[in-house]
Amino acid sequence: MRERKVSFHTLGCKLNFSESSTLARAFEQGGFVRVASPETADVCVVNTCAVTEHAEKKCRNLIRRLHRLNPTAIIAVTGCYAQLRPEEIAAIDGVDIVLGNNDKGDLYSRVSALAGKGRARVYCCETEELTRFFAAFSSGDRTRAFLKVQDGCDYCCSYCTIHYARGASRNLPIAEAVAEARQIAAGGQQEIVITGVNTGDFGRTTGERFIDLLRALDTVEGIRRYRISSIEPNLLTDEIIDFCAASPKFQPHFHVPLQSGSDRILALMRRRYTTARFAERIAAVRQLMPGAFIGIDVIVGFPGETEEDFRTTRVFLERLAPAFLHIFPFSERPGTPAVGLPDKVSPSVAARRVEELERLCGRLHADFCGRAVGSEAEVLFESTMRGGLMFGYTGDYRRVCAPYDRSRINTLCRVRLESMRENHDLEGVILD
Repeated sequence: MRERKVSFHTLGCKLNFSESSTLARAFEQGGFVRVASPETADVCVVNTCAVTEHAEKKCRNLIRRLHRLNPTAIIAVTGCYAQLRPEEIAAIDGVDIVLGNNDKGDLYSRVSALAGKGRARVYCCETEELTRFFAAFSSGDRTRAFLKVQDGCDYCCSYCTIHYARGASRNLPIAEAVAEARQIAAGGQQEIVITGVNTGDFGRTTGERFIDLLRALDTVEGIRRYRISSIEPNLLTDEIIDFCAASPKFQPHFHVPLQSGSDRILALMRRRYTTARFAERIAAVRQLMPGAFIGIDVIVGFPGETEEDFRTTRVFLERLAPAFLHIFPFSERPGTPAVGLPDKVSPSVAARRVEELERLCGRLHADFCGRAVGSEAEVLFESTMRGGLMFGYTGDYRRVCAPYDRSRINTLCRVRLESMRENHDLEGVILD
């Protein structure tokens, strides 16, 4: 019997990567071989993103490219774009099956039932019916694993479609999350990134608390490191900060979305905090973990954002001095309240503001990485080799390179950080 092959193509967030990895395991358990090249695949799975208009365009272009490369392959499309606009995707040449987020766990069985290529079949429910929790974690792809513990969001920010694409906030029970962490440890991965749509909102469906999840995960043997992928500032409690500072496993690494440094724009965005509250939370982290990596999300060009609002944001960011900025130009999403807001910002103005903050980010990141030169740190090296070098991360998420040594892969090594490269990578010398 001929070996059947499947390729996976994932766009968007860490949540999508954890889900794609879990879907791939279902295909492998069903006898498929996972391949990197779509040209040789019998099935091509596309896990889509819809966070911006550009993300949706990338999804469409990818689907068309896969069909050109392999016209006979079954193309299965799932994820947030598939949930929001299934018929639009079904109309693209080559698409055979479209599954929304509620049905993605059935992807393998649905694809296996197809006799071959044909008119696209659509399985997608309404937003209020998005109630299933698709448990997922990544495996086999890298040193770090992404563990999905929460899905959906109840916040309904004025610019965001995630509530429509993912539904209401819901979560995995703590006992099941711990069991999955043990599976990850059994597979040899030593670091877990705890992920979700609104991770800190964990507990809505089980009555449990995020801090209790962290405490339970902390006991899993074989996992040396944890990172919290992203947490809303209003959910970053003193209890969580105290626990992370005291735990040797939870790393001093916090990704906290800001979106704007102007309180007026934050109100228009329907965010649940002020800049004063945000700054107070960052200060609370630094009080216990002075050298922590702080990553911040920012949206520029939101409707009504004036030059004064933007300057206020820039000054606020300079004062906070985070380690890194994730900067996005505002993207109007159909069906969101932001569509009806007046005083649109032109794309050229938004692009200029992005460039200005990217320059600021470059300086802030260089300052953060440069402060570690001359110190020692533990680095978990990954398997990728480029130019005879291997790469890994310190606990506070500085990237380090060292001469490739296969025996050091997926191993925590004591490293002296000797110099910083132009791209802010730190050159390390292994000490142990």
